[in-house]
Amino acid sequence: MAMEMRQQIKMTQQLVMTPQLQQAIKLLQMTRMELQDVVSQELEENPILEEVPEAEEFAVSEQSADLSEAEESEPGLGDDAFTEVTAGEETVRDWDSYLDGYNYSSGEQAADDEDRPSFENLLTQRSTLADHLLWQLHMSRFSDEEVRVAEEIIGNIDDDGFFCSTVAETAQSCAVDEAFVEALLARIQGLDPVGVGARSLQECLLLQARALGMAGSVVESILLHHLKELESRNYRQIARSLRVDIDQVVAATRLIAGFDPRPGRIYGSNDAQYISPDIFVQKVGDDYVVMLNEDGLPNLRLSPYYMEARAAGGLDSKTDEYVSDKMRAAQWLIKSIQQRQRTIFRVAKSIVKFQWDFLERGVEGLHPLVLRDVAEDIGMHESTISRVTTNKYMQTPQGLFELKYFFNSGLSTSGGGEDVSSESVKSRIKDIIDREDSKKPLSDQRIAEILSGETVNIARRTVTKYREMMRIGSSSERRRHF
Repeated sequence: MAMEMRQQIKMTQQLVMTPQLQQAIKLLQMTRMELQDVVSQELEENPILEEVPEAEEFAVSEQSADLSEAEESEPGLGDDAFTEVTAGEETVRDWDSYLDGYNYSSGEQAADDEDRPSFENLLTQRSTLADHLLWQLHMSRFSDEEVRVAEEIIGNIDDDGFFCSTVAETAQSCAVDEAFVEALLARIQGLDPVGVGARSLQECLLLQARALGMAGSVVESILLHHLKELESRNYRQIARSLRVDIDQVVAATRLIAGFDPRPGRIYGSNDAQYISPDIFVQKVGDDYVVMLNEDGLPNLRLSPYYMEARAAGGLDSKTDEYVSDKMRAAQWLIKSIQQRQRTIFRVAKSIVKFQWDFLERGVEGLHPLVLRDVAEDIGMHESTISRVTTNKYMQTPQGLFELKYFFNSGLSTSGGGEDVSSESVKSRIKDIIDREDSKKPLSDQRIAEILSGETVNIARRTVTKYREMMRIGSSSERRRHF
């Protein structure tokens, strides 16, 4: 077959996302912390973009004023509308005064009386479990050879405090006898925190019991010989085997429950994450008011200096092109942030409208809600609602919740009543289990029957699924034998 070249005209439809549109979508799904990082980076890299000085913030109050007026008309991401701010006088920074704020003379307070954290708090690094153990090791009486092997042992202790290697492997890697490693491990197990260096949960609990002087007690006997019965809470069987009163077994299990199964976690590197809400919902009179959290988001504007220089026409072509590109980038960033805030505000208001009963009564008043409901309510696409509700949090009178929490499936009710949300059903299941007789816990089938009596149509397997999602044990696991 002969090969030949031909020209052909073809029409196709193709969606092309400009870099500006991609940036707007990325900003929409960012968390507040990520957005703050992006703004800080842009302020460093784009000389046209600057933060409005505090003295001039009243001049740009229109940018962050009540968004309820703006929700009536939602501009698209491709809209060229942009709020331009008139230039103000340049702020002169007095660096001497700024530094004086950190220079405290003897017996005198800073002139501006600002509450600043001490430099020690800013520079201190949290100690890890390994650091804590090594510090104790070098503060104790160990020979150089013992220190060498002990450091190898500590290096194999995980964040929970367990020795994750073996005596044989450590002895081989350090070229020493196993008895030498075993003796060193026992000494490390005597360090703080109590229970560290254990090779199993049983050994960890035994170390804590013996540290409290419970060697030879009922507590030690339970940990040594009756862990299975302890797990199933078969206290009568333990009492019969140990030939003690059941009250002694119950008292011993309460002590064991106070032991730490992961003694190293207090030195863990995973610090608690503090969440700053994106939206505040407060009740004012008989209505709920939605407010955006603007804290940490600076008011941005185009630099008056560069705008005046460009308007005066005193720039060469290369500089003028550079300033124009940076100006367009700054305009788009400001517009995208404004668009992001408007969208979050509108979605939050719609959620408040649908979940009014939740704000009044708590989880029992939570209604079934899907993305399509909010999308149709505010005239946006479901994908946009999904991006907005990702990693965004709302502070309500009922507590702090991720926006995704308010979207859940529903279960039908008998008699043609309104559907109930899955979250409210989970809450009801937990409440039923909390109120049950611990000696005769309710089966999943019985819980389903109770809910059916409350007009909630639910199958036994659905009760099982919800119970497992809440990490609640089965009826046999919840049964107590005393």
